[in-house]
Amino acid sequence: MNRERLMKMAGAVRTGGKGSMRRKKKAVHKTTTTDDKRLQSTLKRIGVNTIPAIEEVNIFKDDIVIQFVNPKVQASIAANTWVVSGTPQTKKLQDILPQVLGHLGPDNLDNLKKLAEQIQKQAPGAGATATTEQVEDDDDEVPDLVPGETFEAAAEEGKTAS
Repeated sequence: MNRERLMKMAGAVRTGGKGSMRRKKKAVHKTTTTDDKRLQSTLKRIGVNTIPAIEEVNIFKDDIVIQFVNPKVQASIAANTWVVSGTPQTKKLQDILPQVLGHLGPDNLDNLKKLAEQIQKQAPGAGATATTEQVEDDDDEVPDLVPGETFEAAAEEGKTAS
């Protein structure tokens, strides 16, 4: 009885019968080149122009920097649209900080402060030794007062010695 029931269910699933036609339309898969062509046509409609001789583009995002080396840069100032195409590299801000220090603007000042605090937290011993060395090397500071002596007495001794 179960076998008959299964056969009925299997027959109901079939969309076409024994003599039905095969499908005529072939499924077409889109390639990325068609998307690229559509993007280029849209950019041309906006009126972007290629900007030559740009060696590097850095996009700052929190403490991560997305870096493009020798990218193709297109821009439309009227449409406020910038297109950067190339191979991106994701790096930490710490790694490329000396190179991009001149590129940072006032909006990245907070990120720079956070980075400095993180570096100080990572190496607290190094900062403490540097400050003690500065105190020892500095001869311009006033020496500690020896018990039993006063500043006036030390000043008079300095005048008589001169």
